[in-house]
Amino acid sequence: MNRHLWLLAICQGLFLTNNVTFIAINGLVGLSLAPLGWMATLPVMGYVVGGALSTGLVARTQSRFGRKASFLLGLAVALASALLCGYAAHSKNFWLLVMATVVAGYYNANAQLYRFAAAELALPAFREKAVSLVMAGGLIGAVLGPNLAAQTRSLTETPFAGAYLALAGVALLSMLLLAFIHFPPDESGGGHGRRAGPPQARPAPSGGSEVHEVTSVGAHEGRPLGEIMRQPVFIVAAAAGALGYGVMNLLMAATPIAMQTCGLPFSNVALVLEWHVIGMFAPGFFTGHLIKRFGTLPIMAVGLALNMLCVGIALSGVDLQQFLLALFLLGLGWNFLFTGSTTLALTAYRPEEKDKAQGALNFCVFAVLAVSSLASGVLVTTQGWALLNMGSLLPLGLTGLALAWLALGQRRGQNA
Repeated sequence: MNRHLWLLAICQGLFLTNNVTFIAINGLVGLSLAPLGWMATLPVMGYVVGGALSTGLVARTQSRFGRKASFLLGLAVALASALLCGYAAHSKNFWLLVMATVVAGYYNANAQLYRFAAAELALPAFREKAVSLVMAGGLIGAVLGPNLAAQTRSLTETPFAGAYLALAGVALLSMLLLAFIHFPPDESGGGHGRRAGPPQARPAPSGGSEVHEVTSVGAHEGRPLGEIMRQPVFIVAAAAGALGYGVMNLLMAATPIAMQTCGLPFSNVALVLEWHVIGMFAPGFFTGHLIKRFGTLPIMAVGLALNMLCVGIALSGVDLQQFLLALFLLGLGWNFLFTGSTTLALTAYRPEEKDKAQGALNFCVFAVLAVSSLASGVLVTTQGWALLNMGSLLPLGLTGLALAWLALGQRRGQNA
C-alpha cells in the first residue's frame, strides 16, 4: 500500500457512504412519496439505471481525459444530484427524486472503477491485494452511512432531506482527497494524460496464447470488444459479478421496507445495514491473500455458499437477529464473489483494452442491479420478505453453474 492507494481507499469508503445512505433512505422516502406502494424502490432503481446508462459515457470519459479528471467529474455530479434529491424530498416531488437518483447514477458508474484503478496503483504482483484493500475502504461507509442517515433524518423539517444535504458534503470531501492522488500514465493511448512510448512486448491475457504481440503504445485499441467478451473467463467474471451484486442488492434494498413492515424501528435498520456493509468490506483486508493462496474460483465458491446460508437464515424468521445475521452473511458472500470476479476479470483483457472491457463489465452489473432494484420493491411490498428470498435462489444457482463450467474448462485445458 502506498499513499495514493490509501487515499483511494478512503474515496471508496466515501463512495460507499453515499450508496449505503441511499439504500437506507431512498426506499423509505420513496414509500412516503410514491403514488403506489410498489413504486417505493424506484429511487433505488433510478440510481442503478443511471449507472447502467452512464457506463458507455464513463468509459469514453476515462479514455479521453484519464482517471483523475473523470473521477472528479463523477464527484461533481454526486454533489449536484445530492442537492437535487434534497430539494425533491423537501418539495415532496416523487418523480423529481427519481430523476435526481438517475443523474446520481453517473457517479455510481464512475466510482465503480475505483477498484480497477487500485490495480494500476500497485505493482503487478500485488494487484489482487490492492483491489481487495481498496475495497476494504468501504468499511468507512459501513459505519458512516447508516449513522449519517440516522443522525440527519430529522436535521430538517422534511424527514431525510438533511441526509441528502450531508451527502453533498461527503462529495466535496471526496473531491479534496482525490486531488492528491496521482494516477500512472495510461498505456492505452490517446486522450489527455497519455504518453507515447517505444514499441514494447505485451503478453497475452492469462490463459491465452504464449505469443507476445509487439505493439506501439497507442498504436491501436486492442481486440474488438466482442472478442474479449466471448472468452469464458470474461463471461464468468461478468456473470458472477453481476448476479452476485444483483442478489445482494435485491435483499439489501428491500431490508429497510421489510423491517419497517415488521414493526422494527429505523435505529434497528441502521444497525442491520451497518453490519451488512461491515460484512461486505471487512474481508477486504485478507480476501486478496486468500485468492492468491487458494485461487480465485474456490474463494468465489465460498462466497456463493455464504449467500445460500444467508437465504436460509432470512427464511427462518423476521426478528432483529435474523435480519442482522442474514445481512451480515450476505455482505461476506458478496465480498468473496465480487472481489473474486474483479480479480478474474483482470486476466481477460490487455492494458490497451481496459476502458471498453471495464465499461462492459460495469454495464452487466448495472443492468442486473436495475432489474433487482425494481423486483425488490415489487416483491417485498406485494409478496413479502420470504418469497423475495426464495426468488434469489435462481440467480445464485446460475452463478454456481457458471463457476463450475469455468472450473471444468480450466481443468480440461490443464489435462490437454
